[in-house]
Formats: sequence, C-alpha cells, structure tokens
Amino acid sequence: MRQPKPEVVAGDLRVVLGRLLRRLRAERRGMPLTQVTVLGRLDRDGPAAISTLAAAEFVRPQSMAATVAALESAGLVTRRPDAADRRRVVIDLSAAGREALADDRRRRVGWLAEAIARDLSVEERRVLAEAIALLGRLADG
Repeated sequence: MRQPKPEVVAGDLRVVLGRLLRRLRAERRGMPLTQVTVLGRLDRDGPAAISTLAAAEFVRPQSMAATVAALESAGLVTRRPDAADRRRVVIDLSAAGREALADDRRRRVGWLAEAIARDLSVEERRVLAEAIALLGRLADG
C-alpha cells in the first residue's frame, strides 16, 4: 500500500476537523462560541487579564473587552484586582460561569460520546484514541 502524501493527509484532516467542529458547535445552545471559548480558557488556565485572554485567543483587546463585558453582564465572570499587582484587573469564572461551561461541555461531549459508541467498533475506537494522541502532538508542535 502506498503512503499518502502529507499534503493530501493535511487537506483531508482539515476538511474532516472542520466538519466535526461545525457539528460540535451545533450542539452548543444559547451562548456564542467566543464566550464559550473564554469561559473554557479561564477554566483551564485560571484568572487572567483581558490582554492575556486577547493574546491567547488571537483577538484585539477591545474585542476581548466586549466579550468579557457580555459575560460579566450575564453573571458568568467576575472582575477583581490582581493579588500580585492591585492596579491590574483579572477576570475569573463565577459559579454561574462554571455551571454554564459544564452544561455546554456535557451537551457536546455527550453527543460525541454517543456517536462514538453508536458508530464505531471497539477496534475503531482504539484507532481513534491513538489518532487523538497524534493530533495532540501536532497541536503542541
């Protein structure tokens, strides 16, 4: 069997990942992707300044400030002075933000787990688990 060219694999992977991401986004209800992304980052990385969040998400600080303002008005994040530098303000998840993020994750992971259980054999699940490790290496490289 001939080995596929990296360019072909990369193109196919991009298309399939795009379709999977769109399907996962369809499972999200009630909150824009930008807001869910910020909540997820705060959950993973902890409290952060708006400039730090903007840099991590590759958006302008003004755009991140608008996203944070919407999250704050919904009660999903809080602002507080940075313990190390009282002049600086950090954004953190509120209890409601943690619950909203958990609900979102449960819905999306639930759909995906159901699809994996329903549509993939035990061997295909093993191959998928191995592929996830490889994709993680690519993402981290």
